[in-house]
Amino acid sequence: MNLKILNQVKELGLSHKNITYHVNTYNRFPVEFTKGKGAYLFDSDNNKYLDLLSGIAVTGFGHNKKELVEAAKNQVDKLWHVSNLFLSSPQEQLGKKLSEISKLDKVFFCNSGTEANEAAIKFARKWGNGRSTIIAAQGSFHGRTMGSLSASMQEKLWEGFQPLTPGFVSVPYNNTNAIKNKIDNTTVAILIEPIQGESGIIIPDENYLREVRNICNENNLLMIVDEIQTGIGRTGKHFAHQYANITPDIITVAKGIANGIPLGAVICSEKVNAAITPGSHGSTFGGNPIAVSVANKVLDLLTEDVLSQIIAQGNYIKQQLLKENLSGISDIRGKGLMIGIEFNKEIEVKDLALKLLQNKIIVGTAGNNVLRLLPPFIITNEEVDFFIETLKIVFD
Repeated sequence: MNLKILNQVKELGLSHKNITYHVNTYNRFPVEFTKGKGAYLFDSDNNKYLDLLSGIAVTGFGHNKKELVEAAKNQVDKLWHVSNLFLSSPQEQLGKKLSEISKLDKVFFCNSGTEANEAAIKFARKWGNGRSTIIAAQGSFHGRTMGSLSASMQEKLWEGFQPLTPGFVSVPYNNTNAIKNKIDNTTVAILIEPIQGESGIIIPDENYLREVRNICNENNLLMIVDEIQTGIGRTGKHFAHQYANITPDIITVAKGIANGIPLGAVICSEKVNAAITPGSHGSTFGGNPIAVSVANKVLDLLTEDVLSQIIAQGNYIKQQLLKENLSGISDIRGKGLMIGIEFNKEIEVKDLALKLLQNKIIVGTAGNNVLRLLPPFIITNEEVDFFIETLKIVFD
């Protein structure tokens, strides 16, 4: 722990949660990171931490990546902002790259994942021309603004925020029969995560996404795939749904797209685009020049060799964990560098994550007793070995 901050808390007579002027929306760890390099972060006392969370699946190429820093600096020296009332060649370049890797046609830029999902909801209803109901899965997480929150089928997230936005119905995840039973003449779309991240790295059956795609085709529904956490290489493909060899009608992305500069995007088919008219949606800051410049460089760096390395490193982490055979682990699951380690009920993963932080390793938690690993794509075998040795020590 950062003793300087802890001592400040003690001297001020404050609890940690009200040490700052920030609204009490986060249970923050009393550590302040002031710089980063590669897979490491450094706190205000210059202590070095191995970052296996990547800002929650954001900094895929690590911290202070030379090419990304240069892309941002070059753009800062030219132009920060003009607005989306004018043409933008960098946006067109990024849109072309996203269209090519997704096999879709058009792109809308915003600032975050929740904004991307809000836009996808609006686009679907505009396309539906009177149909408005969207089917979403239990345990899903699509954001915290009112539309995306209402689509996030976790009651704990809704507490204190009712009434929710109408027009969403829930079905169990990984259950296509339940989807079929919920479809009626008001249904316009199915909104799905290819892997449920916030619920604990939940991976559906191999045929699940293909069956959802078929259901959408048979009932003239849009298939919306939320790739906010799983996209931009995180699972070893540009998008996790590509493992199922399908093409959705709408894909939402954010997090890793600009390696930490705020940017979100909705990628959609021409038939969806045809329903959208000027003024039906927009964003003041969406696709700002700095974020777009960095995102263009991210996609240039995300080569097939890098995607293969992501798969290899994810497999190495899982293999090394299995080799240790720690008695408290009940399951290890994931794709690429999106990994969940589920522990039995006797082990509290939030305490485990705190102990790892005290040992200079940053991890996350998700779902029911799941330790969440979202390492940068540049993670090495030696760094993985260090994590596992530390986990064993902390576990013991």
